Amino acid sequence: MYLDEILAQHREVASRDTRSLSGLIEATRAISNSRGFAKRLIEDSKNALAVIAEIKRRSPSRGLLSHDLDPKVVAEQYKNAGASCISVLTDSDFFGGSVDDLKSARGAVDLPVLRKDFTVSLNDICDAKLMNADCILLIVAALNKDELSEFHKFASELGLDVLVEIHDEPELDLALEIGAKMIGVNQRNLKTFEVDQQRAVRIAKEIPSNVVRVAESGVRTRDDASQLRDAGYHAILVGESLVTSKNIAMTLDELRV
Repeated sequence: MYLDEILAQHREVASRDTRSLSGLIEATRAISNSRGFAKRLIEDSKNALAVIAEIKRRSPSRGLLSHDLDPKVVAEQYKNAGASCISVLTDSDFFGGSVDDLKSARGAVDLPVLRKDFTVSLNDICDAKLMNADCILLIVAALNKDELSEFHKFASELGLDVLVEIHDEPELDLALEIGAKMIGVNQRNLKTFEVDQQRAVRIAKEIPSNVVRVAESGVRTRDDASQLRDAGYHAILVGESLVTSKNIAMTLDELRV
């Protein structure tokens, strides 16, 4: 089961992390202010469905997606094609990503950047700030309620936006209970990695109007994007369809409905 295996590895790494949290917090004070991830999605969605374009080298289910991916070049292509924000996978063992990928992408463009990874500790959140990410991901299925609440509050205090990822209505209830301001509905089952392309549409009506709404995974066509826009989403997060596209500009433009 993908999620359990990935989380076990990340928690094992976290258990061996002897760095001082207070020291990490102190180091984050030298980092400049966030570029405003959620704010950018809200602003851009007034004109068209905003796209969070993802830099992703490989996935556990599909394997290698790009043989020669250059984060700097891809980030520039995304910006020029009209992406609102960029997501960068920094998990190395399962997705082939790295901190350098995020730094390279963010240094190449002025778009807000999400650190896409499996956050399991407060140190992870500090690391995201230190690598100049503007937003982190918290996966409800990966955390207990106390962790979710503590991590969300801590990240917000550090000046990071937080995308809280859910997969069903009970997880949505928990996300709202801890005060999530931006919620991503992942249409991919993280245990099987199968995609249900109607999941986001079904859940959309349960998400309050004052929450920034993001649909993740399984968005491949203009019709997919239109359906999600009509359901009330501000943005979509798209990775594999863009990374594997022979014409990134055309593919991204088709999704900005």
